Formats: sequence, C-alpha cells, structure tokens
Amino acid sequence: MKLILLGPPGAGKGTQAVELAKRRGIPQLSTGDMLRAAVKAGTEIGRKAEAVMKAGGLVSDEIVIGIIADRIAEPDCAGGFILDGFPRTLKQAAALDELLDTKGTILDAVIELKVDDEALLARIENRARETIAAGGTPRADDNAEALKTRLWAYYKETAPLIGYYFAQGKLKSINGMAPIADVARQIDALLEA
Repeated sequence: MKLILLGPPGAGKGTQAVELAKRRGIPQLSTGDMLRAAVKAGTEIGRKAEAVMKAGGLVSDEIVIGIIADRIAEPDCAGGFILDGFPRTLKQAAALDELLDTKGTILDAVIELKVDDEALLARIENRARETIAAGGTPRADDNAEALKTRLWAYYKETAPLIGYYFAQGKLKSINGMAPIADVARQIDALLEA
C-alpha cells in the first residue's frame, strides 16, 4: 500500500504515520530523514543534496525526487510505504506521479487529516506545555506565531494538493481533531473500504 498523509502542521501526520507504518508493516518515509540518510551514505544524490545544504540553499525538487526514487527501490518498500512531508506542492505531486508511473505503480490513497485552525493552535501550545512539564525543551516551532507562518505556507503551497488528489479519486478525508486512537481507527476503516 502506497500512501500519503496530508494535512496542516500539527494535524498529527507524523504521529499517525509512525503508528500506521507499524500496523501495516511498511516504512514511513520522511523526506528529511531520507535526505540525511542519503548524505550520510554518500550516494550520488546525497552528495548533491549535501552541497546544496552546505551552501545554505533549499534542496531542489529534482534532488528530493531522486532521493525518493532511490529509497522506494529498497526491499523494505516492496510492500508499500507512507510518505511523510512529501509532496508539498503541485509540482512535487506531479513529479511523484511520474516517478511512480516509471516504476509501474500508483498511489493507493491520500489521507487528509482535517483540522480546525484554532483547535490546532491550542493543540500546539498544549504540546509545548506538556513537553516543558515533562522536563523537555519544546520544539522551536511550537508557538502561535510559528504555527501561523507554517499554516500560511501550508494553505499557499500544500492545500492545493487536496483538489489534485480529489480529482484523481485518491483523496480520503477524516476528522483529524479526534483523539489519536480514533483517528487511527478512521484511517484503518478507510483503507479497508
């Protein structure tokens, strides 16, 4: 099963991806993790990414697609994968479709975690409080201003993917504001349908 989890920052995509990967026995593919692994492994694509990152630039879509192509060719992806943090733009979505087509496969589903922006803000602030209470340091972006900036970027760049995947008949939407276990059950139910 090849899946994408879609939703704004703080919607719970990472949390759900980790648990879904365990339940389905397929890897969660985080673009950030894949970039770091490619750089560490010294692959051709990894060397290109490292040069861009050392220069302070953003890694191009072509490099990211190359890293994804290398990663999904690995044996643990034979049964599928969950993309986490990719695609973020319509251009990336089209490039992903093209990549999968060259491999003779397609996405099975794109699961959108629908959330309320105000509740999302409260969720992020609560996560920061819980981290501090547990003696940890909250993520630098776990605050209202950072979330607003990230939401603006999401609605500008990533939200158009909702229509893109809806038009392909791949979009499945669920209530991302439900408790974590309920969201997981909703995802499982959609994938079984």
